Amino acid sequence: MDLFASATPHENPLRRKSMRSILVVDDSRTNLEVIGKRLSHQGYLVALVDNGREALDMIAARGFDLVLLDMVMPHMSGLAVLAEIRSARETADLPVIMVTGRSDPMAAIEALDAGADDHLAKPFDFSVLGARIERVMRRARRISELKRSNATLDARIAARAMELGEVRTQLAETRADRLRLIASIQSLNDQLERLNQGTSAAG
Repeated sequence: MDLFASATPHENPLRRKSMRSILVVDDSRTNLEVIGKRLSHQGYLVALVDNGREALDMIAARGFDLVLLDMVMPHMSGLAVLAEIRSARETADLPVIMVTGRSDPMAAIEALDAGADDHLAKPFDFSVLGARIERVMRRARRISELKRSNATLDARIAARAMELGEVRTQLAETRADRLRLIASIQSLNDQLERLNQGTSAAG
């Protein structure tokens, strides 16, 4: 199952480009339809998938701002999907909120230990879900901005190191030229000294 839920019945196609996208993964068609409708009404572009393998294929093919992942699914569990998301360099930092019908505390512990950014137990209030989605997305944006800043700083450091290397090379060349000049002057002085000695002997 793969479909996108529109934000509004008359959505502007240009607006869709700026909308934040969420992939919802749940083996229940009913859950997908309800969650997709509610999230789209909150202004998100929502993709719906009913199995883990297809979810991973979609994540690899398209960029998502967040994944809402059911923990318990047949064939491939949400924990297994999350493990593959975290193991891939391209998606290691993809925000993931794990959702489960399990009420035991271990469910949250397992989800967070596996790398989920947050955990939510069913049934949940959609205003709470919306608040948690916004919190996780804000955190992801801050991390992304920090990484970009670090990358810029690393580039500046590398450029300065190259400049320093070039200066050192120029200094080394200047020293070598100076030594050659000194040797040349010394050679000329020696020649003049020999000429002077020859002239004195002839006189």
